[in-house]
Amino acid sequence: MKPYCGWCDKAERWLDQHEIDYEPIDVISDEAAYDEMIRLSGQELAPVIDVDGEILADFGPDQLARFWDQLEKKKNGRVESR
Repeated sequence: MKPYCGWCDKAERWLDQHEIDYEPIDVISDEAAYDEMIRLSGQELAPVIDVDGEILADFGPDQLARFWDQLEKKKNGRVESR
């Protein structure tokens, strides 16, 4: 996450509203985390979410909801691709 990032704030609010535990990492103050974000996502844009190796980068709340839905379907043995 980046401070003063509107998309990051929205992502955190969505996660909080859905009572999902997460670890926010400030990629501006932590150079190693910034490098890791780029390695994982292939870009410098935030937010980036990594859930057990599944990466979602540079997204809004609607994309986050779809991503989380797909993760839940995989977890329950129902894999769908779109």
